[in-house]
Formats: sequence, C-alpha cells, structure tokens
Amino acid sequence: GPCTECSCSSGKEPDKGPSHTKKKEDGDRLCVPKIFFGTRTHKQITQISRELKRTVYSCVPMTILSSRDYTCIHPVVSNSSNRNEMCVELLEGKQGRSCSYYHGVHKLCEHHALQSAPGVYQAWDIEDLVSLGRKLRACPYFAARELMVEADIVFCPYNYLLDPQIRESMDIKLKDQVVILDEAHNIEDCARESVSYGVTESQLRAAREELDFMVNNNIRQKHHEPLRAVCCSLI
Repeated sequence: GPCTECSCSSGKEPDKGPSHTKKKEDGDRLCVPKIFFGTRTHKQITQISRELKRTVYSCVPMTILSSRDYTCIHPVVSNSSNRNEMCVELLEGKQGRSCSYYHGVHKLCEHHALQSAPGVYQAWDIEDLVSLGRKLRACPYFAARELMVEADIVFCPYNYLLDPQIRESMDIKLKDQVVILDEAHNIEDCARESVSYGVTESQLRAAREELDFMVNNNIRQKHHEPLRAVCCSLI
C-alpha cells in the first residue's frame, strides 16, 4: 500500500503528473523517496541550506531536524540544562501547565514566510524558523518535525540517521529513501559515539555502594556480586 510519509499519501492530488507517481502493476502507487541529507554539525546544515537557496531547487518542500538546544523558544525550558525532560513534562501537563508554543505548531507550518506562494516553498535555515517561531509564538522544534511529512529533502546531523534511538524518537523511516552523508569519513566516529556511554568515577562509587548494600543484605546476591566486581575493577 502507499507509504505514510510521502507526498502521494498526504492528501495531495495523486495524479499531478507522471514524474511524481508511478503505477505498479497491481495498482499500488509508488512513492517518490525523500532525500535525507546528513551532516556532521548543525553549522554545516546552515551552510547547505543557504546553498540550496541559490539553486533552482530552492522551492522544494524541506525541513531541518535539530535538537531543542537550537529550536526550543520556551522562556523557561530553553534556559534549562535538561531541556528534553522539561519539554516532555510540560507536554504531559504534570504540573497542570502545558506549553502554549507547542499548541501553535500548525501556525508555523502553514505560514506564508515558508512559502513564496501557496504551495510554493522557499529554502530556509534554523535561524529563519526560530525567528518566525518567536514572532508567531509557535514551537520551531515540533514544527520542523511536522514539516518532515511533506518534505522532499530533510537536513539533519548524522546521528539522527545513525542512532536507532534518535531515529525512532524523531520518527525517521529510511526504508526506500535516499540518504546522503556529507563528509562521510566522519561516520565511523559518529557511529562509535552513538553506542558509547560515559560514566564518572563518582557514579561508579555510588553504584558500588548500592551493590555493596544489596550483597550484604542477601538481595539477589549472585546477580549483584559480578556487577560489584566490575565496578571495583573500573574504579
């Protein structure tokens, strides 16, 4: 059946021309793939989107996926050290408050500044989206994700494509899509980072104390003793 993330299933006219949809023999439509363009840093995305503006393809629907560090505009959350957790808490309404910026996402997605005419887009970068978000009091982080549904080209840092957890949380599906990796010699380091984890000595000491307690109180001793040994050897 038609895929969920491309122009042919998003409510657009299915028969805009032979270039956009090909027919399979069984009558199913084939979707035009998205292009996922991965770069090493957010700064490089800005450079590439500026280059896109200068080409004849500057009018294709696009989006830039980036972290809340770059796109959160909530006055409290954006100044916090754990933006992700605070954002999720706000959206869940745990303290009885919600995020008014989140509820304005549609205003930003549909805004004419992202389109030079109805249905005709123009290339933009993160700064453009954020300043427009501030004007409209609408969340650039979630707007960028929303725009991915219609986008023909999606810019993002490498780890959004390589790290399975980020891919899942951003709802990125790479099957049958085109993936371009800029400066691909950096991929090895990025892949290593995405499966690496850092711990501090104080975290190890705290873990060892807890494991000591478990072992000394005969709580699942045979499971906790080997873990304690690992903590001790690392310390």
